[in-house]
Amino acid sequence: MELAHTLLLNEEAYSQLGEVQKAEFIFEWLRYLEKLLITTSRRDVKEKQKSLVEQLLSLLNSSPGPPTRKLLAKNLAILYSIGDTFSVYETIDKCNDLIRSKDDSPSYLPTKLAAVVCLGSLYKKLGRILGNTCTDTVGNILKAMKIAESQGRYEIMLSLQNILNGLGAAATPCHRDIYKAARSCLTDRSMAVRCAAAKCLLELQNEAIFMWSTDLDSFATLCFKSFEGSNYDVRISVSKLLGTVLAKAIIFKHSETAASRQNIRKVSLEEVLELLGTGFLRGSSGFLRASGDMLKGTSSVSRDVRVGVTQAYVVFVSTLGGAWLERNFAAFLSHILSLVSHSHPKATQSQIDAVCCRRCVSFILQTAVGGLLGEKAQIAAAKDICQDIWKLKKVVDAVMTDGNLETRLGFTDVAASQHMLVCALQELGNLIYSLGTTAAPLLQDSSAGILDSVISVIIHPSVSVRLAAAWCLRCIAVALPSYLTPLLDRCLERLTVLKSSPEAVTGFSFAVAALLGAVKHCPLGIPHGKGKIIMTLAEDLLCSAAQNSRLSAQRTQAGWLLIAALMTLGPAVVSHHLARVLLLWKCVFPVSPKDLETEKSRGDSFTWQITLEGRAGALCAIKSFVSHCGDLFTEEVIQRLLPPLPCAVDLLTQLSSILKTYGSPLKTPSVVYRQRLYELLILLPPETYEGNFCTILKELAADLTAPDIQVAASTFLLPPLCHQDDLLILSPLLQETDHRFIEEQLLLGNGVACGSLEYDPYSIYEKDVEGNSVPKPLPPTLLVISSAVKLFGVVCAHVGEAQRLHILEQLLDSIKHTKGARQQVVQLHVVASFSSFLKYLAGSKGSLGPEEMRRPVLTLMMGALESPNPLLRCAAAEAWARLAQVVDDGAFTAGLAQISFDKLKSARDMVTRTGYSLALGSLHRYLGGISSSQHLNSCVGMLYTLSQDNTSPDVQTWALHSLSLIIDSAGPLYYVHVEPTLSLIIMLLLNVPPTHAEVHQSLGRCLNALITTLGPELQGNGNSISTLRTSCLLGCAVMQDNPDCLVQAQAISCLQQLHMFAPRHVNLSSLVSCLCVNLCSPYLLLRRAVLACLRQLVQREAAEVSEHAVMLAKDNRQELTPDANIRKVGLEGALLTLLDKETDQRLCRDIRETLNHILTYMAVEKLSFWLKLCKDVLAASADFTSVTCVDTMQEEEGNKGDDASVLTTRNDEKSHPFTNPRWATRVFAAECVCRIINQCENADRAHFDIALAQEMKKRDSRNDFLVLHLADLIRMAFMAATDHSDQLRLSGLETLLVVIRRFATIPEPEFPGHVILEQYQANVGAALRPAFTSETPPDVTAKACQVCSAWITSGVVSDLNDLRRVHQLLVSSLTKIQAGKEALSHLYNESASTMEILAVLKAWAEVYIIAVERQKNHNQPLKTATCPEDSVRNASYSPDGLLDLVNIDLGTLSRLWLAALQDFALLTLPSEFASQLPVEGGAFYTAETSENAKLHYYNSWALILHATALWLTGTDFTADPHEGASHLSRPVTPTSMCQDSSSGATVKSPEDVYTDRFHLILGISVEFLCSLRSDATMESLTACLHALQALLDVPWPRSKIGSDQDLGIELLNVLHRVILTRESPSIQLASLEVVRQIICAAQEHVKEKRRSAEVDDGAAEKETLPEFGEGKDTGGLVPGKSLVFATLELCVCILVRQLPELNPKLTGSPGVKATKPHMLSEDGSRLVSAALVILSELPAVCSPEGSISILPTILYLTIGVLRETAVKLPGGQLSSTVAASLQALKGIVSSPMARAEKSHTAWTDLLRSALTTILDCWDPVDGTHQELDEISLLTAMAVFILSPSPEVTTISCLQKRCIEKFKATLEIKDPMVQIKTYQLLLSIFQYPNPAVSYPYIYSLASYIVEKLQEVDNRKPKDTTELQLFQEGIKVLEALVAVAEEQHRSQLVACLLPILISFLLDENTLGSATSTMRNLHDFALQNLMKIGPQYSSVFKSLMASSPALKARLEAAIKGNQESVKVKIPTSKHSKHPGKSSSIQLKTSFL
Repeated sequence: MELAHTLLLNEEAYSQLGEVQKAEFIFEWLRYLEKLLITTSRRDVKEKQKSLVEQLLSLLNSSPGPPTRKLLAKNLAILYSIGDTFSVYETIDKCNDLIRSKDDSPSYLPTKLAAVVCLGSLYKKLGRILGNTCTDTVGNILKAMKIAESQGRYEIMLSLQNILNGLGAAATPCHRDIYKAARSCLTDRSMAVRCAAAKCLLELQNEAIFMWSTDLDSFATLCFKSFEGSNYDVRISVSKLLGTVLAKAIIFKHSETAASRQNIRKVSLEEVLELLGTGFLRGSSGFLRASGDMLKGTSSVSRDVRVGVTQAYVVFVSTLGGAWLERNFAAFLSHILSLVSHSHPKATQSQIDAVCCRRCVSFILQTAVGGLLGEKAQIAAAKDICQDIWKLKKVVDAVMTDGNLETRLGFTDVAASQHMLVCALQELGNLIYSLGTTAAPLLQDSSAGILDSVISVIIHPSVSVRLAAAWCLRCIAVALPSYLTPLLDRCLERLTVLKSSPEAVTGFSFAVAALLGAVKHCPLGIPHGKGKIIMTLAEDLLCSAAQNSRLSAQRTQAGWLLIAALMTLGPAVVSHHLARVLLLWKCVFPVSPKDLETEKSRGDSFTWQITLEGRAGALCAIKSFVSHCGDLFTEEVIQRLLPPLPCAVDLLTQLSSILKTYGSPLKTPSVVYRQRLYELLILLPPETYEGNFCTILKELAADLTAPDIQVAASTFLLPPLCHQDDLLILSPLLQETDHRFIEEQLLLGNGVACGSLEYDPYSIYEKDVEGNSVPKPLPPTLLVISSAVKLFGVVCAHVGEAQRLHILEQLLDSIKHTKGARQQVVQLHVVASFSSFLKYLAGSKGSLGPEEMRRPVLTLMMGALESPNPLLRCAAAEAWARLAQVVDDGAFTAGLAQISFDKLKSARDMVTRTGYSLALGSLHRYLGGISSSQHLNSCVGMLYTLSQDNTSPDVQTWALHSLSLIIDSAGPLYYVHVEPTLSLIIMLLLNVPPTHAEVHQSLGRCLNALITTLGPELQGNGNSISTLRTSCLLGCAVMQDNPDCLVQAQAISCLQQLHMFAPRHVNLSSLVSCLCVNLCSPYLLLRRAVLACLRQLVQREAAEVSEHAVMLAKDNRQELTPDANIRKVGLEGALLTLLDKETDQRLCRDIRETLNHILTYMAVEKLSFWLKLCKDVLAASADFTSVTCVDTMQEEEGNKGDDASVLTTRNDEKSHPFTNPRWATRVFAAECVCRIINQCENADRAHFDIALAQEMKKRDSRNDFLVLHLADLIRMAFMAATDHSDQLRLSGLETLLVVIRRFATIPEPEFPGHVILEQYQANVGAALRPAFTSETPPDVTAKACQVCSAWITSGVVSDLNDLRRVHQLLVSSLTKIQAGKEALSHLYNESASTMEILAVLKAWAEVYIIAVERQKNHNQPLKTATCPEDSVRNASYSPDGLLDLVNIDLGTLSRLWLAALQDFALLTLPSEFASQLPVEGGAFYTAETSENAKLHYYNSWALILHATALWLTGTDFTADPHEGASHLSRPVTPTSMCQDSSSGATVKSPEDVYTDRFHLILGISVEFLCSLRSDATMESLTACLHALQALLDVPWPRSKIGSDQDLGIELLNVLHRVILTRESPSIQLASLEVVRQIICAAQEHVKEKRRSAEVDDGAAEKETLPEFGEGKDTGGLVPGKSLVFATLELCVCILVRQLPELNPKLTGSPGVKATKPHMLSEDGSRLVSAALVILSELPAVCSPEGSISILPTILYLTIGVLRETAVKLPGGQLSSTVAASLQALKGIVSSPMARAEKSHTAWTDLLRSALTTILDCWDPVDGTHQELDEISLLTAMAVFILSPSPEVTTISCLQKRCIEKFKATLEIKDPMVQIKTYQLLLSIFQYPNPAVSYPYIYSLASYIVEKLQEVDNRKPKDTTELQLFQEGIKVLEALVAVAEEQHRSQLVACLLPILISFLLDENTLGSATSTMRNLHDFALQNLMKIGPQYSSVFKSLMASSPALKARLEAAIKGNQESVKVKIPTSKHSKHPGKSSSIQLKTSFL
């Protein structure tokens, strides 16, 4: 293929190729040429132009395929536009000649078509240059069209479109001719030609004024005709044409000048709408014909015309735009509604027609209002709709009040207005639903009266209207949850009052049911008590149904409907009413078959109607129960449900005879009854009704083959039974499109109604499958069939095999015995039932039964595979494969495949070929590669042949689809076929005409499957792989150019696959450009493919994709769709705009994910861009917010004060890139802001450091940091937090919270001591205030409380007066919640008020915790304010200030906190204690809603616990426990703080109250820590551990823990578990701190016991004292009973996890293993140090014997840590772990236990062993030398030597080794080691016990003197060496001090010469280094000190050594000189008086 990449065609390479490759080669060359020509210089092109033109024209004659001819034409046009144009006329003539040619053979056709395409392309590119040739060319083409076949007509239309496009107004002379030709093509029998004609006319109308003026009427009629028999594509194209032309007619009105110039008829809006209305109501028949038909009463507008016109309405409005619609909405609305009004009886003459027309009208309104209007305009539209509802209501009222109800006229009026009302109500519901809480002002506006108008039509005489009104109420309730309860109350009240009006009973019961259905969409729920009211009312209705025959039916229906709807509230509510429901269920059916017989003989037609209605209702209620309350569906309940079932089934068998007796009135009720029973049985487990299997099967068989079924509704029965992928090859109607809502009616065929609510009122409370639109149940006659089919599958799988066979034969017979259309219907039902049966069998792994079963099933399926109905063939192919799957026998499967082969070989008809080819594919899908490869070969061969059958596109489509299934399922087995298959696909892609889009779609699926099969191998560089890859890319390129959108979607998903497997080989820029162009395609599936691909691309290359998109937008002029404004706002902005307009859920999810990926990768790089995007989206709605703020919040404006100004700061009115984004988009933007902040956190530090950010910005202005945008962040959070939409308010508050948390600590560089957030306090206050108003929903208030506490605790505001604003909000909430659960609003479920109360308490807890912490940090004793008001008034900011603020309310708070904790403790009790819980619930929850409340307690208990613990410890457990209890409006709970419920009189003592509180806190903590849930947050864990720490900070709780050993052990075990399961160091440290406190408590307890024992037994002998502490007299520690053992376990766990080498099991030897020491991480060091502290405390908890047991362990671990972490650090530092282990050792050796008489000897032995271990660390074990730090080991040794018990180290062998070590270290060259050695020796020499110190002095003194005498020769070079000498001197001085009198003089005599040797004389002093200088000073000072002390020795030495004396004198002189020099220079001499003192002291010589 590389050879194709040249400017001229490489003819040599071309001639050597085969036929297929030639086509590929040419296509590749043309693709390359297109890119090359644009980039080549004009001169080079002109040089080669002649030969290029010749090559291209010669290709014209070589029969190029469709894609090739398109490219060829494009290249010719580009060539002429770049090069010379003189030869273009020859080319045009040549093309015209080719078109004129008389050759009609099929082989010549491609050449003719290519010529046509070339002409179009040339004219499009070169335009006016060719103007003079246009008439001839057009004439020629049009002439050719008369004899052309469909493909020719298609290409000619597209070519004419291009000619018109290029020539513009210059083509005016040809306009009429083209118009005439296109008119005929618009009704062509080929759909593709119709589409092409529509495109051509769309181009024509740009210039041809007559189309939208004089010819407007005839043109519209023509379009209506074109809709007849059309397909989806035609409807899209023609509706676009018609809508655009009509819009043009109206827009043109405004340009008067043009109108006056040409005599143009002006068209008004009314006329245009009238025109469209005519099409909608009369179709294409024109007025006269229609009226004739009307008289006969036969005509009905075909549905496709109506759907087409509906789409035209939508295009018409969209073209005129949102602003136009806003202005003309009232007129438009009244016209649209009039389409279903009484003035047009045609539209609504039958129920079916009416439903379909209503669908269309709803669709127009939904797309117009929902898609084009912003929220503000939508609110206005809702008011208009409401006005219309009032008007229609008045008409009805007039008729109803007119006494004579029978007047015919009145009833037609009512009937006629009903459809308008239904449409208006549904649209109003949809509108409010989509507005969400933004619609609040609309409903508060009393002038609009929305609710009144809707409720007033609930009693309309028409059921449809009542249902629509109920649905509308449901939408309002879902959108505005605060209206749910009031609406429910209002409806229940009306229902009770108007019990005697049949309309009111049904209407209001519908409304209540609908509202109950809304509850599950409202997280805040409804009050629990409503369930009881509804249940009582339902019972009442059912019981009173028999009293009044006029109301029987309505009350029965209403009663059961309410019960069924009640079930949707779920188990929590239903469990309370279940018994009553089951009783009613039992009563509604007769007890025995005998009773049923008597019943049959008794009733009449009316009673039976009521009975069936009641029983159907009961079945529905139970079905609702089973599907919504699965948790209650226990064995016991099932047993109570069962008894009525057999009777219900018996009644089923009797229905036919009852029908015979009482005639047609019972027909519908009996069908409904059947359907309800079937639905219930499908849901129940089959074993519950196994006794009735046979009866049910018989009934089902009868239903499926009933003689009176007329309609074959395959389209709703079969799709669920087909495979989703197979539906793609059927009618495009089955695919998802934006018009699915109206297109469905075409799918169902003319005889079948669309779904509609009135067919099944019970569906009003169900959640609609398709999101938010009205449920659309089908008519019962259809539903009963689909339920029967499902149930047949279940029952048939459970009956015996004989029965199964019998029923199968019976059904086959019934197919044989019917004829004609009926036979098709029966066949359809039977096949559907068996497909359902096989599907169920395959799913439940059942078996088909004996072999006799196979034959009849095969016969059935083969019949279906040859059925003319494609859907049936599709279902049969699926069942065929399922059959093989169920039988699961290789021979049988092979047999099935063989049957297919034989049929395919022999059959010639399309039906058989398609059916069996799909059957082959399905077999492969379910059974993998059907084993043998020869099988695969024959399959593939067969399908190859079929896919090339160009006489039948259908056969090609099905065969290729089947091939794609085989490729998919064969996997690697398919490798051998990849090449031939790929070349077949390419050949077909290059040759199949574009008009057969379905073939191309199947080809796309094959290509996709092939790419998947090749997978990552596509990256390879081998020859064969690169050829395959090129072919794949070529195939994608062909498909991308296909005019069909679904083929383009396939191309995109193929490229997506290729990009996944071989990203280097996919051209990203062209792929991205293709994606951007199709971003706003009208085809849903194409948009989905685009986004799926984008989502994948941005995960890898977000930046590149984004850049390519912007580049493309800049380069391109018109290609991009106008909707996606990429040029201004980038790809990201375009996606946000799309997200705002898009309604498809899946697409929206993909857009969000794509944006999130881009944000993750690029937010930091493109920070300003992203923040601007979010700000634009959020600010675009600010005008709307500020407008509505005014009217709803007028009364509050007064007290807003300084915060109000923040609301009004508006940015200047510039045009926004986003016009009126919906609230959901704004919520997404707010979430993006939070994500951006999170992304910046992981990036540069400067994002959160303003000084650094400003500095870096100065350095490079391109730098951008988040902190510089703080004002924007605050503004965005503020805009969101003060919006009308509650969801947006929540997002805004969340953003604010994130901003506060991230920016609170950043200092403001310009004002030291302040932080940058301080300037925004007014904004924060203003954002929070609205959340605390009374009408705010609890979830918003709860969030706002969280933000309040974050703001107060952040420390941003230092002035208490400023802080008070926000503090005041929390105070107001506290006041509100004090009254407990009763006080809060009754709008929502009780658990919502629980949430709010707990949020407030949690916020206060957080503030209190921080306040106490701050005060602790300032180390001031906590003082409770005596007069809180005063102290607060005077407090400016001090750490106590915040605490004082809290202290005011602390009394109330502590009470509420304790109550909340008590609730939480009750709620966390295991279920077996449920009976002991208080009946009415806790302080803040009710018993019924406890399940929901639990969640809120889980979210907030931890901080409340911490705060309570702090409060208790703050009062030292001394606050009066009864103080304040009386302030609660009622005792908090029966198990309340201080009252004991059993004996109200007794009051607990304070001690008991403290104990209760202590155990409450401890219990909650232990319970939580014991069973840590996986979702437990770090916050809860930390708070819980901090609470325990706080608790143990004070003596009283410690004494409780100390005295109760079991409690301590349990706590330790729990903490051990926390440490094991949580990796976080902070949590492990907190746990260790608690452990330390527990050990302290135990120590205190032991001390206390010892003290009291000593006091008691003061007189007695000491020996008799009992042993206190663990280990008693024996020293044994019992695991599980011992506190010390538990602590040891825990510490070992910590130590071994950090230092695995400590575990002898791991190191494999019990002894000390030589390993290299290593440093731990900071966290690790902290943990180890904490553990060592605890270990060293342990001996104090034990008795002397106990201490002996644990000492070895403690020493082993401590020394182990020392050994493992003794790393040499620079400067002789010790690592923190070493320091901790030394500290621990010091603690251990100085423990009193070492000296206690009982343990003294054992301790001494153990300590000696420990010292030996330390000494052994030094000596190289097994020859390897360790890198241990000598300083650490020496220090450890010194700790032992200096221990309070000297006998440890005084034994000679140890002493000797120690002295050796000191000697050795003094030899070490490292000065730091020597310094440390000297320091340690100093402390040893000074040790008071001579037994310890003397041996060291004897051994080491002389050694040290020698070392120091060397100094004279070795001058110190730096400060370390200097320090070394100084330390040495100190040691000698200490020796002098401790020496006995007689030896002292000798020592002084040694010391003085050394000191004098350090001195310098006056000559050397000036030039000496600073080190020498310092040494000199040091020596001089010491001499001055020693001289006077030992003057006699001094004098004698001086006398005996004149040299020394001279040196000393010279030094002193030199020193005085230097002092004199210094004095004049510095006033403040460093050593004042130094010289004078020296003079004095030298005189004693």
